[in-house]
Parts: sequence; structure tokens; C-alpha cells
Amino acid sequence: MTLDARSFGARGDGLTLNTQALQAAIDAAALQGAELQLPAGTYLTGALFLKSGMTLRLDGGATLLGSRELAHYPLLPTRVAGIEMRWPAALVNVYGEQDVGLVGEGCIDGDGQVFWDAYWRLRAAYEPRGLRWASDYDAQRPRLVQVFESARVRLGGGLLLRRSGFWTLHVCYSQDVAIDDLTIRNNDGARGPSTDGIDIDSSRRVSVRHADIAVNDDALVLKAGRDADGLRVARASEDIDIQDCVVREGAAGITFGSETSGGFRRVRVRGLQVQRGVPVGVLFKSAPTRGGRIEDIHLSDITLTDVPTVLRVTMNWNPGYSRALLPPAEAADAPRHWQVLATPVPPDLGHTEVSGVRIDGLRARGAHAAFEVDATPEAPLRGFRFNGLDIQARRGGHVHDVQAWRFTRSRLQLDAPIALGPGCELAGLDREHWVADPALKRRDVSAHSLAEQDLL
Repeated sequence: MTLDARSFGARGDGLTLNTQALQAAIDAAALQGAELQLPAGTYLTGALFLKSGMTLRLDGGATLLGSRELAHYPLLPTRVAGIEMRWPAALVNVYGEQDVGLVGEGCIDGDGQVFWDAYWRLRAAYEPRGLRWASDYDAQRPRLVQVFESARVRLGGGLLLRRSGFWTLHVCYSQDVAIDDLTIRNNDGARGPSTDGIDIDSSRRVSVRHADIAVNDDALVLKAGRDADGLRVARASEDIDIQDCVVREGAAGITFGSETSGGFRRVRVRGLQVQRGVPVGVLFKSAPTRGGRIEDIHLSDITLTDVPTVLRVTMNWNPGYSRALLPPAEAADAPRHWQVLATPVPPDLGHTEVSGVRIDGLRARGAHAAFEVDATPEAPLRGFRFNGLDIQARRGGHVHDVQAWRFTRSRLQLDAPIALGPGCELAGLDREHWVADPALKRRDVSAHSLAEQDLL
């Protein structure tokens, strides 16, 4: 059975606020187990909540256009950037539901410029107060699509998602989510801060196929909670399968972190193309207070074209954002989420352990550096396996704090060798590919993270 949203009063004139009419249509479709059709037109709306047992289909030429009024996105309990707090609803929400579809060849447009501008104003006010880390949480901006505590959800079928106010598609505390044939364009007209593409957050059995992504921060990213709050929740992102995706713009092709507290395991990424303009191909990022364990990660058939850094690992990513230190002058009036963010994590719980990473069949052309790897002596990166690498780069880059890294059938054409930190092992590489220097000083991680910081 198919219902037409116009029969419930929805008007696609781009001017009428359709929130009530569209929600009534959604509720009716759920009661009847029906598909709700949105015909061609531009439907201005605030937050919508899809319900169990129904599908929303956007026809070609149909656009859900997000309201610019923050009041049209009610505050709800959720997780944002690694902590649980109340936050504005997304434009389209699957919130505590199951057996839901969001498909079609239409468009969901967040019209996010007003929210981007508000963020930059708040951040400019916060940074002199030592509150850079709080600005992302206090500048409340609607995500475009949220799947939260839900199961058996399918999204795609040709959908275009664009101009999100914050993260574009956030899958959190959910399972059995299938994403297929999705285009994300967040840099149309301007470049919004933290406009991630697809964030898979403490969820399991999530598949992503045929996503074509251009954003201004992480494109495809795994997350699992931040610091003390993430360690409390302790939910991993696991059994994730990503295939045949293209990243045209973003902070990296595939990102793990920086919210790593619950850990990642059994992640497969295949057939990923990363194009010119993306600064990093494969990125692992965390912080000294994150903790978590990353294991059983398999990446294969990765193609990087004019991507400056092939593999970057940093365990001290963007300290101004990652380290939530509450200035004494702000402590008396600190809201609860500031206190949560600033809760200390014991050093032994703060180390992120990474092991069992395998990368097969990665080809890179036009790279500046093959490796920029900075872990810690307390938690070295163990047991990485590289097979069938074919990398051309100006520099080998540097590798610190790794153990038992092994290369097989790999071809590295480097104008300058890899600078290898004390005690590191790169088995299987010819001596011409690396140089050991006991006096090698650790690079300032914040310096080579500037490109990422600028994206926020």
C-alpha cells in the first residue's frame, strides 16, 4: 500500500512549513504498514520521526528542506560526539524504531549555513576562555538523519543528502542497518564545520554500499564513545562492512575515531576510492583519555589518487578539542555535559590499544608521505599486516611506537625513506625503504593535525 503525503496536507511549494502534515502522513503509514510517497516538490519542514513498519520514499524531484529555526528540532536524549546528552533532533529521525525504510531518488537538504555560522560565532567566543573543546557541544546543530536505538533500517536507493547542519547520517546504538546507493554533498556553496558523512557509532551489523561522499570532515567514520562517558557505556562498533564507496572530499577516506572508548572490532572495508583533495587515505585517531581497543580490522582494494598521506595514526589528535580541561574560572557554572567531558580518566584506562589491522591491495599515486604514525610507548601498534601495497610517495614519512609490522608482496617507491623510531619493526621491507635513527625526535602531533583542525 502506498500513501501520498499531499493527501495529508503537505505542500511542496518551498514556503509552507509541513512538519505537522508530514508527521501525520508518517503516522498513518506506520499504522497501515504502508509506504509513504513524497512526490516532486520542495517540502519545508522541521524534525520528522519515521515509525516502525513503514517506508518513506522520496520521488525524483522531491526535496525535504530543513527549517532554519532551531526550535523546530526538539531536544531529545541522544549521544553527540561521544557523550550522552540532550541535543536537537535530526531533520529525519528513526528513534527507537524497527523495520523502517528511507529511500528514493529525491533529496534531503539541511540548509545548514545558519547553523554553521552560529557555530563559528560561538567558537570564536569560547576559544579565548579555554573552551575550544566545549564549542562543538554547546553550538547545538541538527544532524540530517539520525538512526538511534533502532533495528532493521534501510537507507538509500539513490537518495541525495546535502548541506547538513552537523553530521549527515548518524547511526548510533543500532543494529542491522543497511545503507546502499547514497550520495552526500555538504560543500555546496560553503564548507560547514564537522559535516561528517556517515558516522557509525557503537552499533553492530551495519553495511554501507555505493556511497559517494563529499563533506568537510570525516567521510566514513567509526566511533564508539568519548573518554569517561564512553568507557561507562562500553559499547563497540562491530561487524561493520563497507564496500565500493567513493570519497571525493573530507578529512580522510576511512576514519577510526577519535571517539574510540568502546572499541571497534570485525570491520571490513573493500573497494574504497579516495580522490584528490582528501588529505589522508586511512586514518586512526584517538587521545590519551579515550581508551578502547581496536582489533580485527581488514581493509582491501583501496585506491588513493593524489592523497597527500596514505596512512596516518595519531594517539594525541587535536589536543585543543580532545582534552577537556575545565578552567577554574568556569567551574562554578559548568553545565553537566561540561563536567562529563572533563571527568578524569585514569592513565591506565586512557591508552587506546590497536592490533590486528590488515591492509591488502592498497594503491597510492601522488602521495606526499606514505606513513605518519605516532602511537605511544605504553600502547604500541601491534601486528599490522600489509600485503600487496603499491605506493608512490615523495617521502616514506615516519613510524613511531609499533611492534611486529610485516609487509609482503609490497612495492614502495619513495624519494626519501621511512624514519623509524627506536625499537620499531617493519619486517619484509628492504633496507632502502627505512632508516633507523635512535635520536629521532617525536614530531609535534598537533602540528601535523592542522589540516584536520581547520576542518572542524
